[in-house]
Parts: sequence; C-alpha cells; structure tokens
Amino acid sequence: MITLRRSADRGYADHGWLKSFHTFSFADYHDPAHMGFGNLRVINEDRIAPGTGFGTHGHRDMEIVSYVLEGALAHQDSMGNGTAILPGEVQRMSAGTGVRHSEFNHVKDRATHFLQIWILPDRAGIAPGYEQKAFSDADKRGRLRLVASSDGRDGAVTLNADAAIRAGLFDGDEAAELALDPARRTWVHVARGAVSVNGQALQAGDAIGLADEPRLTISGGQGAEVLVFDLAR
Repeated sequence: MITLRRSADRGYADHGWLKSFHTFSFADYHDPAHMGFGNLRVINEDRIAPGTGFGTHGHRDMEIVSYVLEGALAHQDSMGNGTAILPGEVQRMSAGTGVRHSEFNHVKDRATHFLQIWILPDRAGIAPGYEQKAFSDADKRGRLRLVASSDGRDGAVTLNADAAIRAGLFDGDEAAELALDPARRTWVHVARGAVSVNGQALQAGDAIGLADEPRLTISGGQGAEVLVFDLAR
C-alpha cells in the first residue's frame, strides 16, 4: 500500500518569526487522517527568521530529532548542552522524564531551515539524553546512509525507539534500493529537490508512506535530499 502526502496538502503556520509546514497533526493543525505513521508522530519543516527562535519550553517521553538543511540552529537545554547544529548534522534529544530546551537562529542574514522530527520512544520514563553527529555529503551521495537507529550501528545516533532514519543525496543517474520488512512501515520525506520513489514523482516537501511493499527504489534525483524512516507499525 502506498500513501502519498503532497507538500501543498500539509498543515501550515506563519508566526512571522517562524514558518512551519506540518506533515502530521501538530499544535493548532489537526487532521484525523494524518496523525502520524507507525511510531512517527511529527515532521515539521521549519524556517526560523534571523535573530529569533523557540524560547525555553518542556517536553516529556518523546525522541526528538533535528536535521538542519540551511543555516545554524543554536540549542541549549536543562541537561547542560549548548551547541550549534549545522547542515549535515543530526541531533537526537530524548525528552524522557522531562527536559527543557531552547532553539534559536543567531545567524543575522538568513533563515535557519530544518526538520523537526518526533518519534515515540520504546518506553516512558527514561532518563533524558542528548547526542549529535555529523554526516558528510560524500557519505550520503547516491546512497541511503544510516544516521539514526535503535542500536547506533555504523556511527549513527542512537534512538530510544523502534525506528531508524537514513539520509541520501540523489542527482542524475544516482539511485538506491532497499529491501523492506513487511512487518514494518516506511516513510520517505523529500527534504529538497525532486526524485522518483517507487515510480512516484515527488518534489520538495512531498512524502510517501509504504506498507506491505517489498522494496524501496529511489531514482531520477534532481538535487534531491531524502530521509527514509524505518518504523514500527
């Protein structure tokens, strides 16, 4: 079964300092048909204006992944972490029993463009945690590089969730295939560019969900950056 989610059909919020597209129901955007996919609950495509950001706020019992596309995302939290997340870097914050954090764009001349991703953890009440790693364009060029997983294999960040995230860059003749487990679900989000996924032409912001499909095929990229989520049902 294939589920198409077009960019233009997503929820949208314009707060002036923040422009955000919601793949799934989030905050004031509610769509009963799009509450998540498997244990994936949020993909927000956010653009934060220069000199602005999210003030200190709290979360509990959620795996939160930030994937920066452009600019720099300054992060501070109640665990004592203070860092900047740059393009190519993946940050995982486990909210667990409770964490407070803030995120700002301190770049003075351009917006910070990033994906905010929430995945349900395996269990509630874990200790809060933080991890951040960089993945080069060369590692993702023409292939699906594992960037997050439940076991942290191959240098990926470790998720406290039954999920994995792969990232790839595709242009021209570059292509990738991945055998899919029928007991699981797969969500593919096009972060930028254009690409064909299992024969479906997708543009930036589009996504496709796969269930009971034997294989994922990515081809025909035009400056494409793609995230692939392997998810529990």
